[in-house]
Amino acid sequence: MRIRVMEIGVGAFLLAGMVALLMLALNVSGLNLESKNTYKVYARFENIGGLTERSKVTMSGVLIGQVSDIRLDEDALQALVEMEIHQEVDFLSIDSSASILTSGLLGEKYIGVVVGAEEEYLQDGDFFEDTQSALVLEDLIGKFLFNEVSE
Repeated sequence: MRIRVMEIGVGAFLLAGMVALLMLALNVSGLNLESKNTYKVYARFENIGGLTERSKVTMSGVLIGQVSDIRLDEDALQALVEMEIHQEVDFLSIDSSASILTSGLLGEKYIGVVVGAEEEYLQDGDFFEDTQSALVLEDLIGKFLFNEVSE
């Protein structure tokens, strides 16, 4: 009987460990089982440079949302990025700007938001009018090399 209790205890311990690892993996990957109240805003970029769905949307380094969809806007011929912003961040003015930034030199891409000065706020379905595309390292190197050769 004592061995059976020990086997059940070890099994329960292993099961708890597996559940903890699963929760950690979901948290690290950005997949959340909890759904927050969000509203959707959009931005058009000429070059997204490696931005992916579920990338972070931050303001002053604080997470305020995530990228939910990226597709090609056939009318503007630019990348259309859909972002889900947390409902409590309801103070983004209509002249706020969105930029695609990189963590470190070659790190992950994310969207950084800088709030403007207008008194009207972005609502569900609105667009960021002021955007800055991703800085592509290969383009910079190419421009630098081309300038060196031409001189």
